[in-house]
Amino acid sequence: MSAKAVREYDGKLLLAHYLQQSPTMAVEKPTAAFEQPATRLAQVDLSNVSTSETADKIDAAVEAALTRAERLNPWLATTKLVAKPDQLIKRRGKSGLLLLNAEWEAVKQWIRERAVKETNVGGITGVLKTFLVEPFVPHPQEVEYYVCIQSHRDGDEILFTHEGGIEVGDVDAKALRLAVPIDQPLPASERIEAALLADISSPTQRAALATFVERLYAVYVDLNFTYLEINPLVVLETAEGAPQVVYLDLAAKLDQTAEFESGDKWAKARSDAVVYGTGATTGPAMEFPAPFGRELSKEEAYIQDLDAKTGASLKLTILNKDGRVWTMVAGGGASVVYSDAIAALGFASELANYGEYSGAPSEAQTYEYAKTILDLMTRTQHPDGKVLIIGGGIANFTNVATTFKGIIRALREYKQALIAHGVRVFVRRAGPNWQEGLRAMRELGETLGVEIRVFGPETHVSAIVPLALGKAATGLGGGFQDVLSKQIPDTAPGSIPGTPGDMDVDPLRSGADSVPATTAPVPAPAVAEGTGDSDSPAPWYSPFTANTRAIVYGMQPRAVQGMLDFDFICKRKVPSVACMVYPFGGNHVQKFYWGTQETLLPVFASLKEATRRFPDADVVVNFASCRSVFESTREMLGYSQIRTVAIIAEGVPERHTRRLIRLAQEASVTLIGPATVGGIKPGCFKIGNTGGMMDNIASSKLYRAGSVAYVSKSGGMSNELNNIVARTTDGVYEGVAIGGDRYPGTTFLDHLLRYEADPGCKLLLLLGEVGGVEEYKVAEAVRAGRITKPVVAWCIGTCAGMFRTEVQFGHAGALANSARETAEAKNAALRAAGVHVPDTFEAMPALLNRVYSELVQSGRIVPRPEPEAPKIPIDYAWALELGLVRKPAAFVSTICDDRGQELLYAGMRISDGVLSLLWFKRRLPPYACKFVEMVLMLTADHGPAVSGAHNAIVTARAGKDLVSSLCSGLLTIGDRFGGALDGAADLFSSAYDKGLTPREFVDSMRRQNKLILGIGHKIKSRTNPDLRVSIITDYARQHFPATPILDYARAVEAITTAKKDNLILNVDGAIGVLFVDLLRHSGAFSREEADEYARIGTLNGLFVLGRSIGFIGHYLDQKRLKQGLYRHPWDDISYLNPAAIQAGISATKGDRVQVGAAKIASK
Repeated sequence: MSAKAVREYDGKLLLAHYLQQSPTMAVEKPTAAFEQPATRLAQVDLSNVSTSETADKIDAAVEAALTRAERLNPWLATTKLVAKPDQLIKRRGKSGLLLLNAEWEAVKQWIRERAVKETNVGGITGVLKTFLVEPFVPHPQEVEYYVCIQSHRDGDEILFTHEGGIEVGDVDAKALRLAVPIDQPLPASERIEAALLADISSPTQRAALATFVERLYAVYVDLNFTYLEINPLVVLETAEGAPQVVYLDLAAKLDQTAEFESGDKWAKARSDAVVYGTGATTGPAMEFPAPFGRELSKEEAYIQDLDAKTGASLKLTILNKDGRVWTMVAGGGASVVYSDAIAALGFASELANYGEYSGAPSEAQTYEYAKTILDLMTRTQHPDGKVLIIGGGIANFTNVATTFKGIIRALREYKQALIAHGVRVFVRRAGPNWQEGLRAMRELGETLGVEIRVFGPETHVSAIVPLALGKAATGLGGGFQDVLSKQIPDTAPGSIPGTPGDMDVDPLRSGADSVPATTAPVPAPAVAEGTGDSDSPAPWYSPFTANTRAIVYGMQPRAVQGMLDFDFICKRKVPSVACMVYPFGGNHVQKFYWGTQETLLPVFASLKEATRRFPDADVVVNFASCRSVFESTREMLGYSQIRTVAIIAEGVPERHTRRLIRLAQEASVTLIGPATVGGIKPGCFKIGNTGGMMDNIASSKLYRAGSVAYVSKSGGMSNELNNIVARTTDGVYEGVAIGGDRYPGTTFLDHLLRYEADPGCKLLLLLGEVGGVEEYKVAEAVRAGRITKPVVAWCIGTCAGMFRTEVQFGHAGALANSARETAEAKNAALRAAGVHVPDTFEAMPALLNRVYSELVQSGRIVPRPEPEAPKIPIDYAWALELGLVRKPAAFVSTICDDRGQELLYAGMRISDGVLSLLWFKRRLPPYACKFVEMVLMLTADHGPAVSGAHNAIVTARAGKDLVSSLCSGLLTIGDRFGGALDGAADLFSSAYDKGLTPREFVDSMRRQNKLILGIGHKIKSRTNPDLRVSIITDYARQHFPATPILDYARAVEAITTAKKDNLILNVDGAIGVLFVDLLRHSGAFSREEADEYARIGTLNGLFVLGRSIGFIGHYLDQKRLKQGLYRHPWDDISYLNPAAIQAGISATKGDRVQVGAAKIASK
């Protein structure tokens, strides 16, 4: 979620510090006509005190917190006070949670009576742990006002009413409003007075409020607020000077995704120097507390911390710790669908948790996630036993088998507990390597002693829910024939034909209400309009055709290969990817596959060069990070040839997105995303990883056009829609996932209007969700006749109203801020407008089939014969993982194994200690000697596959002597192999010595388009750390006198891993920075000597010495094994010539260059 509420205490601190500092958003900053009173805020924080503590401990903690507040805020003892809980509770005054005009002693007693005790507010029970105390401000009611600033898609809106306070009433109905379009200046004070302050008679108060509103809006924009409400706002006129403006009650939300931009400002306002006038100038990071009644449990906090350390998504909310039904669902959209299905069957009160895992978490991460859920699940017994639903949509790129390994490991660990609690497990999953994942899960069920039933993509995404809850028979109930055959059977003992794969209709509906049987569809209509080979411009409603060319921004070889594979099976004549842009390197070429042959794609360092070389490319797929995507997209919108931009990044600040939306509208560019997987036009074009692996694309018939066009927020659920549409109609015509953020670049209606205008599209499908109001615009368009084609729609999130507390679902925009934004209200509005809306999501496939069949019977859709399914090439690495191929080894190595968590030398772990100190020019402290030995141990070898070892092995097998073999390996050491030690040491120490903050250092490297040496690993990540780094950093922290450069590098790592999980401090970087710390702080060297040793290449000397040990070992190993002359296999060589390379760089038409051994062998 991006918009997150903050405590009133923190909101007031931000206002107090930045009200006069934030840059104006007006054409000209007016002279302030008000005074800002001194900030006096006292917080009594007991958030770390648990209700499980003894009464004595709780009382002692309360007294300590009160004493601390009194010590830090002496004014408490001399001022009349206001006290209130500060836990995102609405209408505290009406709930009796407001103490007014009291002495400090009375306030303390009032807090003692309520602190760390359960309280019921509006039917929600929670524990009061945080209180705000501030001076009481006497004032007449007539000077109480209400002001609110809130964000919308097109800009911000300021609401004001001259009647504020506890009885403010219906603000929406009575407030005056001033709209501020995005990127437009705030009007002058006179305009603010006319628009908002017309009901105020006092000119002095009008002037004060007008300038206050200007300042308030400046803070709102500067600090990335998304909502800011003050009620009451009090204006106190004085005999001398300007009136004082006092904000008595405040509610605020900040855009958490903007933390990289505003986080330092938020922290500064919370610093001791700002709050108390003394102490540190940088405060703690902003806290985003859970809603009242939703205090994070230890387990929820653990998963939240795990989520913060990874690029994947891990979410957990405990709804009922004693509940019978537990879920472990992959995908943000799918997690909502499963919760809806459980609630629709009457089990909302038994639903124990909401959560999701997505974004390709590692085996270790899914193990920790699953273990946490299983531990919670098996703490209490249930008389009917418990149900665990391991579900998920069809993944785009998450390896199902890898994630299931972690889940299976946790299930085995909890075997006895699962048996004791009578747990039954139901599994439905699909996506990359789903067959292997489900096979492993099925085999587990045969040995675990727990019933495990397993289903694949032949099963409707949530069809296992009624089966698990005993609410549906396993017979055919959909009233139509599934056109795709089942791929994996139900694994229940004695199961019979007719499984949840057939349950495409809501099992709660009676037979009388069920959809009538219809004829099964015959797929494959004619090629879509505008998808031929003509060079004429495509119509506005068809941004993707068979001729569409795209520029991929970012080094994303997997996504590019997926796009090329899709092109190949669609029989495109020219690849859809024209080139790639990667600002961190010079112009070069990258090798990819076109079918089974190889092709070169050019990579440019700038978008300007890419657009100049490929003027026919009109789509950009932007994989830039959330930090840099605004600038890169803004540049893209400046090129007239670009018609569509897809922003893949998640976590883009809302104000950045809204600015990009405005720029895209001005440039007439279709903006898809942010936080999107993209879109697909079957037979023509796909964006990035859309559609998942090729086997899923083939099974959903996405290599040819159908008649149904859909739009969805969820990328994972778009794959489910592909699957559903393929099974119930003639297939997908086009599909777009607009992204789950609150403000997607294009809306549901934007795409549905395109589909309405496109003659190739016959049937429209909409999958909305709770939160936002865009679905109402679709309903209005249908009612007004702007959309005349039949529309089938459903909004997921119908379960939200059944939960006692606010639950943030997987997408940032999936939260209802009013009754109008609930899924039920939107489904009702769509149904009332004439849209085909099912009773549940489970009933949608049958309804879709019925509407499609009616179009066939009326002649509006004419089915075509199904073309021959294309052959799908498979990469060797993927085939190897699937166990489909085997390959003889090129080398045999018995001295080193680099495949596990820790290097093995002759079977011995490196942490056991295998080398002694070999080299240094002076006496060093024992801990320093040990460290150098550790460096030699870590750098001695890293397997036979690295370039130096490879050269040494090849030379040894050529019959050369030891010295020759050693030299051939050593000659590879340089900038690309081993040189990162010196480079990392220089980069980090120089930045530290210059006084750059870690953020400034990272930003400066980004501006220079330079990579940070010592940061990044291909395999290891923050949640799967490199054990070598852990060994030496733990040792250094324990033994070194000081580690300032290491601490600095770790701070840099915290910033880089927030962008991508594998941008960790690697072993080269760790050795580099620690060696600088050792030289500077061991006492054995002067600062000048330390700097000189670092400069003259001592680190590379250590690497050369260490790696020599390994090279010698490989030489001896090859001689001992009597290995013969090595000849590299010809089928592992791409035979290229200069003409081909030049063609790959410069051609704009017919630029595909096919190369490969197969052609050469045939000559």
